[in-house]
Amino acid sequence: MGKLTKWLRWLDDNLIKILLVGYIFIIPLYPKFPIRIVSYTYIAIRMEDFYVAFLFLVFLIQLLRKKITLKKEFLFLFFSFWGAIFLSFLTGAFLQKTIILKHLGFLHTARRFEYMAVFFIAASTINSKKNFFTYLKIILVVLFLVLAYGIGQKVFGFPAIQTMNPEYARGHLLFLTPEARISSTFAGHYDLAAYIVFLIPIILGLFFYKKNIVYFLVFVLALLVLNLTASRSSFISYAVSSIAFLIFLKKPKFLILVVFLTVGMMYLSKNMSSRLFKTIQIKQIFINQKTGQVIVPERISTKELPAGTFYVKIDKDIGKTEAEKKDEQALVIEKILSEAREDASKKGKKLTSTEEAGIIASASTSFKPVNTVVSDISFATRLQVEWPRAIKAFFKNPLLGSGPSSITEATDNDYLRWLGEFGLLGTGIFLFILFGIAKKVWLFIGHKELSGVKLVYAGFLFGFVALLINASYIDVFEASKVAYTFWFVSGLFIGSLNFYKTKSQSL
Repeated sequence: MGKLTKWLRWLDDNLIKILLVGYIFIIPLYPKFPIRIVSYTYIAIRMEDFYVAFLFLVFLIQLLRKKITLKKEFLFLFFSFWGAIFLSFLTGAFLQKTIILKHLGFLHTARRFEYMAVFFIAASTINSKKNFFTYLKIILVVLFLVLAYGIGQKVFGFPAIQTMNPEYARGHLLFLTPEARISSTFAGHYDLAAYIVFLIPIILGLFFYKKNIVYFLVFVLALLVLNLTASRSSFISYAVSSIAFLIFLKKPKFLILVVFLTVGMMYLSKNMSSRLFKTIQIKQIFINQKTGQVIVPERISTKELPAGTFYVKIDKDIGKTEAEKKDEQALVIEKILSEAREDASKKGKKLTSTEEAGIIASASTSFKPVNTVVSDISFATRLQVEWPRAIKAFFKNPLLGSGPSSITEATDNDYLRWLGEFGLLGTGIFLFILFGIAKKVWLFIGHKELSGVKLVYAGFLFGFVALLINASYIDVFEASKVAYTFWFVSGLFIGSLNFYKTKSQSL
């Protein structure tokens, strides 16, 4: 009986820590199987939601029992942000009527609380140097498992569970084609890549601090998997943050090695290099002088990313041969005829040869070639649809925005999404939180007594920078696995920071 009592007492003292270890494993590794699909969206209630709710409930109970001391730093700012976005929800749902489906607006609002609350749970559990580094080591073990599964998808055909569209979000097992971009256990390749670029500088920081080759090997594996995701925004975020990190640490030889590895892997991954080089292209396009319709003549395979219709005219001659010009004109005519035949088919008709000849003659006089700089379809969609939609939502109510969920599932730019949904109030507070965390870590790095360990904290700071860069092209702080990880890791670093400062202890 005494042993049982002792064991129960130990469990009571360490319950939150045990649950947090479970959190570290479950969030990145458990696939996004839905328990219940929410109506009118492909966002689902999943097992991770119940786990986080249980973790938060246990934390509150232990807090009331005074088994844990709440770290109150940033608490006012967090509650201010949650209050601001709830106010945005109320005004959007009941005053502006910009939130049509109120349950979705409430879900998006609640999710912000769910993602961010773990910051305080993590910060409140750090009570020793050993405790802090144990969590970091477990995070890197989980990262290795995520990377290994991603390699397994590429080499052995391991299945993926993605939420890239409503049908995938139902939890279907997807077996990726050889040219497909891997997602490992994440909802999509963008999410996986964002997770990796956030942790890479921390891995490098641990490598320089601990001088352990294992950390370097994990970095190389992470870089390989990052290339297999073919996520350009994350790759650029990685390149900028990691190069800046190594320059900051004054590691010129290691910087050369990293650049060599990065360039080498990029060229080995033809998918990544191809997508990078096709982001912006110099092309001759054809514009209908009467309607403004744009046709980009191109022959591409299903593996390639097509050009979009966003363009900037240039006067420069792009050096097309006569044969290339004729080929492009033939492609334009082929596309126009294909669209005309499809329209006729929908009406139950079939075009005659005379009608087709008339369409070709009309196209020859209406469409004029223009030399341009064009973006690919992914970037064009952002420039022409998603970003203008968010800006329009912001101007409806600059202070509070149009409310959570009011501008569809994605904006592919977190800053514009925040402004559109939360307005200046919510966005300002959120940015204040982010830069407050960064400032606190930055000041801690400058502490002279912290010599070696500042490398790890600097790694966190530059991983933070990578996410901020990435947020300009994807909704990284709304990607659940990334958001859960970011707020948890931020809580660890802030919590340990306070502990070491309180103890006035050199690491």
